[in-house]
Amino acid sequence: MAETLNKDIIRGGQFLVKETKCEDVFTPEDFTEEQTMMRDAVKEFNEREIIPHKTRFEAKDYALTEETMRKAGELGFLGVAVPEAYGGLGMGFVSTMLTCDYISSGTGSFSTAFGAHTGIGTMPITLYGTEEQKQKYVPALAMGERFGAYCLTEPGAGSDANSGKTTAELTEDGKHYKINGQKMWISNAGFAEIFIVFARIENDKNITGFILEYDKNNPNGVTLGEEEHKLGIRASSTRQVFFNDTLIPVENMLSERGGGFKIAMNALNVGRIKLAAACLDSQRRVITDAVKYANERKQFKTPIAEFGAIKMKLAEMATNAYAGESASYRAAKNIEDRIAIRESEGNSHQDAELKGVEEFAIECSILKVAVSEDIQNCADEGIQIFGGMGFSEETPMESAWRDARIARIYEGTNEINRMLSVGMLVKKAMKGHVDLLGPATAVGNELMGIPSFDAPDFSELFSEEKDIIARLKKVFLMVAGSAVQKFGPDLEKHQQLLTAASNILIEIYMAESTILRTEKNVKRFGEAAQKEQIAMAKLYLYNAVEIITKSGREGIISFAEGDEQRMMLMGLKRFTKYTNYPNVVELRNTIAEKLKAENKYCF
Repeated sequence: MAETLNKDIIRGGQFLVKETKCEDVFTPEDFTEEQTMMRDAVKEFNEREIIPHKTRFEAKDYALTEETMRKAGELGFLGVAVPEAYGGLGMGFVSTMLTCDYISSGTGSFSTAFGAHTGIGTMPITLYGTEEQKQKYVPALAMGERFGAYCLTEPGAGSDANSGKTTAELTEDGKHYKINGQKMWISNAGFAEIFIVFARIENDKNITGFILEYDKNNPNGVTLGEEEHKLGIRASSTRQVFFNDTLIPVENMLSERGGGFKIAMNALNVGRIKLAAACLDSQRRVITDAVKYANERKQFKTPIAEFGAIKMKLAEMATNAYAGESASYRAAKNIEDRIAIRESEGNSHQDAELKGVEEFAIECSILKVAVSEDIQNCADEGIQIFGGMGFSEETPMESAWRDARIARIYEGTNEINRMLSVGMLVKKAMKGHVDLLGPATAVGNELMGIPSFDAPDFSELFSEEKDIIARLKKVFLMVAGSAVQKFGPDLEKHQQLLTAASNILIEIYMAESTILRTEKNVKRFGEAAQKEQIAMAKLYLYNAVEIITKSGREGIISFAEGDEQRMMLMGLKRFTKYTNYPNVVELRNTIAEKLKAENKYCF
């Protein structure tokens, strides 16, 4: 099995230097029967237990969040990713993603509680715990009998997670660690009973993870602050947690001493791609609400859905949602396949999952940024389509907008993730895991050569789009390669250049994923059945080219001068050129007409 899988599997970040065939990507249309049943069960739970109670969630009904989490646990939804040996369903990574996708759209409050518990609340024990720790804690977490919280962030330690001041001191009898310090923005703190706590032992370079059992009747030096009053996710319990000589048994150290930073970073990788998933159905619902309103609302005796300005908004919203789905499930299956390879080679489930996700950490960061920004824009345009009513609490848009805002901040801010995506790619290249040097050198030689003036044959569907994708990859190699050459290890200090490079990287992955999904579906369902999806793939690429052109130009004129700058700008123009521009208005109208006719997001 390992041999078969190894032939087809790619490494994380390799999409940039390797052509991917549409047959090799996984799409939502490839869900198995088991996955489809799970999706439908989760959707039904969302419709029954979450959406009808939205006003209670918005009124900060924390008890309702806890109660709904228990119901989710009884149905197995909290244990989808947990191995069967520890009380979970033991399903694959794609099933984990789709559960997170379809359970998260009713309200950001439940979505946050669910994500914090199943991800950073449970996963560190599942992936780093000893056998005894897993047997003791994971079944109760998987079944929703006890809830988890993750105590990492401190007043002075946010993005720089390893700078925390909370201390862990071994007691004289050597049986406990005494914890002192303060944590903040702790999701689920109000009802969690198992805390993953990060603290520093003596003057260790890195923090260490611990498992703390919390009993409010016997607080053991733990004090909870008041519930935070937040812009959104209002019924998500978020509190400060204070530790005053809190005792944790030595056997509750998670992994090894000083291993906390590694735990935190790897937990965030999974959290990032699952956060992307958590934004997908939210987009679908916002679009559906916007379409319904636009079809019903009349101005000048005409439904506003007939107006070009509204069609433009609806089409762009749907296109971004479709792209987010395409890229998220592509990466999820890559991770699932990588886990399967490692397990078939004899790795434990723990090691296989850790390494599988870590392999695609670049894609996880890309998705976190792209999809969190898309849901924010989607909700913002949703408010605009509703007009004055969109600003009212009586309509669903204002709460969607408020809930969406946090997605760009947690699991590492989008600014951090932009820089991480490029930084991790450069490190992979240095280790020889992804060959960037060869392709970057080839691009440099191409810039020095005479361009071909042959008229290409773009008669086949997506032939020009795929040619453009290949050239956009050259833009990244040109810009990032020159920046690495110029600044070397100091590149990480040039954050604005890294941001420009990451914008190029993100758009390449998202656009390519969208085109490959559509191409695959055209081959099996026919071109006529995919008319609107073809329009979305072309529209997304057109927008991506515009973003890449702007970011590429910004990078080039900021670090190159004279002949080098002129040559690179000419290369940028050559690499971003269309032979046949798409009719953008026609593409948008095609997408919007389908949305209008179906009266919902229907792709």
